[in-house]
Amino acid sequence: MSLFGRIFLLNAVALVAAAAVLVLGPMTVSAPAALTETLILTAGLAVLLVANAALIRLGLAPLDRLTRAMTTIDLLKPGPRLTAAGHGEIAELITTFNGMLDRLETERGFSSARALSAQEAERRRVAQELHDEVGQSLTAVLLDLKRAADRDPELRQVQETVRGTLDEVRRIARRLRPGVLEELGLVSALKALVAEFSDHVVRLSFDRDLPELDKETELVVYRVAQEGLTNTVRHAEAQHVDVLLRSTSAGVELCVRDDGRGMGGAEEGAGIRGMRERALLIGAELTVGPAPRHGTEVRLVVRGRR
Repeated sequence: MSLFGRIFLLNAVALVAAAAVLVLGPMTVSAPAALTETLILTAGLAVLLVANAALIRLGLAPLDRLTRAMTTIDLLKPGPRLTAAGHGEIAELITTFNGMLDRLETERGFSSARALSAQEAERRRVAQELHDEVGQSLTAVLLDLKRAADRDPELRQVQETVRGTLDEVRRIARRLRPGVLEELGLVSALKALVAEFSDHVVRLSFDRDLPELDKETELVVYRVAQEGLTNTVRHAEAQHVDVLLRSTSAGVELCVRDDGRGMGGAEEGAGIRGMRERALLIGAELTVGPAPRHGTEVRLVVRGRR
């Protein structure tokens, strides 16, 4: 039965029952109405309204759950689907909403995969140009400055400035394209990443027996660690940062934990949302929240294969 039909039937039953009581019962209404008659009619009307409201509320309760789900849903945080409770159009509406969420998550996954793939390709291109063109040009300038500084010691400061600029260009290129990850694997890449944050106390701990991960998963783990460390250095005001890579029954768990000021009530920025998108691409679970003592903890759990 349709939603309209059920509500109409509930109201019709209530009104027919009230009319039957008035027609077949001993109660009558005189003109003008007596006080007793008025009290009986008022009480009957109140009972009728309460029963009608309760029945309608019961019938529309699934719509309230659907409304709350619509206002709180986040495609970057997949959760369980709504149970298709109710009858008729309500159950059909909930089922359609669940199907819409499935399609949106699938389409978002495809779009995110294409966008992140294009982003990685652009990073590789920029890193290659920095290394081949800018890096080589600065190297040539540095060699010329070395020869000139041998004749004029006052140029040594300029030489050191150019050398520092060359080191910075190389560091940026490494961050854009982690060649160590492709050549030596995830653990070596994380060691090199931690070494870049030499101005902060960053400790890396990892299990020796880690499950095998494919290249795409290793890149996601590396990027999440990179973004977590970058956010900590920029915003957390932390004294210590721990990067943990552990083997679990599900696969691999990455944890970036600091002792900084924490997130407080701040909303998630583009960096965290980017990490969530990467996690969804490989079916991983990402959580960002307070650390066990104080600070912030980024935890990524991915499934591996042995």
